[in-house]
Amino acid sequence: MANTNLVRILDGNTFVVCEDTGDIEATPTEPTGMFANDTRFLSTWVLTVNGERLNALSYDDLQYYEARFFLVPGTASHYTDAKLSVIRERVVGGSFREQLTVLNHDERPVDLEIRVDAAADFADLFQVKDEILNKKGESYTEAEADRLRLGYRRGNFNRETVITSSEPARFDARGFAYTVRLEPNEQWTSRIDVDTLVLGPGGRPVPMGARVHGTGQISLQQDLQEWLANAPKVNCEWETLARTYRRSLVDLAALRFGPISVPGAIPAAGLPWFMTMFGRDSILTCLQTLPFTPELSRTTLRVLATLQGSRFDDFREEDPGRILHEMRYGETAAFEEQPHSPYYGSVDATPLFVVLLDEYERWSGDAALVRELERECRAALRWIDDYADLAGNGYVWYERRNTETGLDNQCWKDSWDSISYRDGRLPGFPRATCEVQGYAYDAKVRAARLAREFWDDPAYADQLEREAAELKERFNREWWVADGEYYAIALEPDGRQVDSLTSNIGHLLWSGIVTDERAPKIAEHLVGPRLFSGWGVRTLAEGDARYNPIGYHNGTIWPFDNSFIAWGLRRYGFAEEAATIADGIIAASGYFDGRLPEAFGGYQRELTKFPVEYPTACSPQAWSTGTPLLLIRTMLGIEPHEGHLSVEPRLPVGMGRIEVLDIPGRWGRVDAFARGRLELEHHPD
Repeated sequence: MANTNLVRILDGNTFVVCEDTGDIEATPTEPTGMFANDTRFLSTWVLTVNGERLNALSYDDLQYYEARFFLVPGTASHYTDAKLSVIRERVVGGSFREQLTVLNHDERPVDLEIRVDAAADFADLFQVKDEILNKKGESYTEAEADRLRLGYRRGNFNRETVITSSEPARFDARGFAYTVRLEPNEQWTSRIDVDTLVLGPGGRPVPMGARVHGTGQISLQQDLQEWLANAPKVNCEWETLARTYRRSLVDLAALRFGPISVPGAIPAAGLPWFMTMFGRDSILTCLQTLPFTPELSRTTLRVLATLQGSRFDDFREEDPGRILHEMRYGETAAFEEQPHSPYYGSVDATPLFVVLLDEYERWSGDAALVRELERECRAALRWIDDYADLAGNGYVWYERRNTETGLDNQCWKDSWDSISYRDGRLPGFPRATCEVQGYAYDAKVRAARLAREFWDDPAYADQLEREAAELKERFNREWWVADGEYYAIALEPDGRQVDSLTSNIGHLLWSGIVTDERAPKIAEHLVGPRLFSGWGVRTLAEGDARYNPIGYHNGTIWPFDNSFIAWGLRRYGFAEEAATIADGIIAASGYFDGRLPEAFGGYQRELTKFPVEYPTACSPQAWSTGTPLLLIRTMLGIEPHEGHLSVEPRLPVGMGRIEVLDIPGRWGRVDAFARGRLELEHHPD
């Protein structure tokens, strides 16, 4: 979103994007408006006083769920001392509530016509994203004495926006108005409620998701206070890190939403396009945040297990045992104009599901959940062996079966040109990417532990360990690019190596599939000049044909990617390299007010002097908010070990003291402390 004055307010899967005046004037293809469940329930919301638009003096997005706008009549270029001011206080909590206050500063009474123009185009978020608004149903408007009802109906798909006011208003087809007389120094206030309804047969409301807290402002405040109070406290001398940690916790709270099937909350992927459940994104976010917000992992695992694939469906790319990629609730999904109901076109979510289950138990000691999800975990492992091996050679491959709307690339770098040879050529299909083989290896190693310790099946554990060892040996033989001394990003079915140098090799360290003798060379590449910019590790190395510092997956820096790379470096003992990456990413966060974006430019740090944000990056985005938390874990070397928490800190030079208090887990709550080495020339802030 190019307009930097846009204000974002969100709570779960409901969000509002508006101008700095509070007004909404959405074009069919612009992500402004009020959205819930992948549908735009307000596309117009414009306030006028005596027919005149208002000018913003200032606005304050107080919390993620509320904002306040201070306005006066007139335009910014012709401002005179105003005799009238207007305050709009807005709260989003599953619905939309606005308190409108008008103050008369004149010495004389004033007569005012206060009007709000309101409309809803009920655009599907996919239609907005794809810049194609093709509504096939019927819109309707019902202006009643005490409310305005805006609706859209297409078959059984029925959505309504209902607007009511605490003060008497005149409702019409285009909005509502008040006639107000204000005496000198008098003020007038009205509360306006905007409710979103999903209607089933017979016009009965259908629940689309449980609230993780109440909808009132006080309840939202209490919930945020409790969320922050339950998380570990981070005190440190590096102010940027302290600010970023708090901002991340608040953004994670904002991105929570509650599914119907399981109590609790899971993280939505990101604003504006991905305010819904994503298998890969939700799992990786849970892995990042596990030491700080473990409750997200339990709910995410149970929800994904509930929706695990159970049949063969080419449209949705579903297989038995496969973990979903994305779930949508809008019109295009309801009428199968796109397959996200849910869509299963991801090859990494399934092994990562097993990885998260094991990691969650190591932290929490929740053996009951491991036993509860044994069937789903075994089904995920069968999917790896039976359905993902499209080439019959023991690797995980992908090739889309839905040729109309499915994803070409079904790994985390899912843009069309993200997998390429170093000379820029694109490989054929099916494709196998390197990091997914690492995830599959890790899933088998971890599942072996679960089978031996919780499922009472040592034979299965032995089998999984043999398969993992064979995969590691074969992978290191067939994926190693000898003339570059790194792992290929992908293989073609005939065994040809797709030989570009990418950040994916860092995920291989995290998974443990790299042999000890090759790990030093991988670490050298990750912090070398072709991949490391000074802010972070680029997705594609400088010098490869498709390298572009602002190419979505071809040269940008993704904070989440870097957090797992740093974690992998620590696993193999490269603490200095991990600290270098953590230092760059956290320093970059200071230029984004503590909120790391989805991605930023891969330009050399010495060239730009500040990180350049990718133009359409999601913000906030779940796995970017989780990045500082995983980096803290990595820098302090916090790991569960035989039922206890071990701490082995290696901080960036000059970082100073850091303490993490009340880390939750099977050990209760414990503290971790560390102090970085001093260097007078290093000034992180």
